[in-house]
Amino acid sequence: MVKMSVDPVKVKELQICTSSNGEKRESWEETGKLQEDRLGITAKPKEALEAVNARLRELYPQSEELFDIVLVTYNHAHVGIRLINTINHHNLFIERFCMTGGSSPIGYLKAWQTNLYLSADAEKVREALAEGIAAATMFMPEKRTEVSESQLRVAFDGDAVLFSDESERIFKAHGLDKFFEHERENEDTLLDHGPLKGFLEALGKLQKKFYAKGQRLNCPIRTFLVTARSAASSGIRALKTLRAWGLEIDEALFLAGAPKGPMLEKIRPHIYFDDQMFHVEGAAEMGTVAAHVPYGIAQKHNVRQNSGVGK
Repeated sequence: MVKMSVDPVKVKELQICTSSNGEKRESWEETGKLQEDRLGITAKPKEALEAVNARLRELYPQSEELFDIVLVTYNHAHVGIRLINTINHHNLFIERFCMTGGSSPIGYLKAWQTNLYLSADAEKVREALAEGIAAATMFMPEKRTEVSESQLRVAFDGDAVLFSDESERIFKAHGLDKFFEHERENEDTLLDHGPLKGFLEALGKLQKKFYAKGQRLNCPIRTFLVTARSAASSGIRALKTLRAWGLEIDEALFLAGAPKGPMLEKIRPHIYFDDQMFHVEGAAEMGTVAAHVPYGIAQKHNVRQNSGVGK
């Protein structure tokens, strides 16, 4: 079962005030509005997730390998009625709740064996990543691109997302030429895994269940690698690493530094993961729901320009 944990509150765009002791406080009315807005985000890929689960149940009636969303919130249990009403309003298939009453949810994420944790709270995301849980901070575009209701489409950056930040560290420390030299010399050396490799593995496991039934061309899950690496100089190492891991990417786009936003507008993924805010913002400008993975050397370099490498 692929478990996705979602935090329904504390949406940054709503400008939550911070109290003097550093804790975020909302009235119960504010909390309800936040939950509805945040759950509205969850509602967008609902049809695609339900389509995947419906087809899996049809092909494997006895199998429990399905998508499962767990709602995680700092709220106390007595706001559960409001949460349930909001979930019912959006017709979401969420049966599992975790209301921590102000405590950290990280221990519960481990207990749920969470494959992916999504939140609008960057601090909680960093805490989850530090504990080895795949996690990302969600950012919503003002106007969202229409997405498929019958196929779940997930797009990933490469370095510091699926792979480690090893190559990005070379670029930051020594520049572009050394980066290309390093990639050529290490073409047959596998990249280490990044924070979202496990989530891609979980998606791949579900895809293979469809392939086993002869439905490769009609699979309701499609994955994309969208990287600023160039195919000729540095892309081959990424592809060799994925192949050695036994992971398949349906489509790989090597942009050689070109903006990612227009490509994502064409792909129309339900979500795109990247470790650099520059690319997250570019995706959001094109109407894509983007998620920032605060991992690796890029977090120490607040660079707001497209380097044209790595990623």
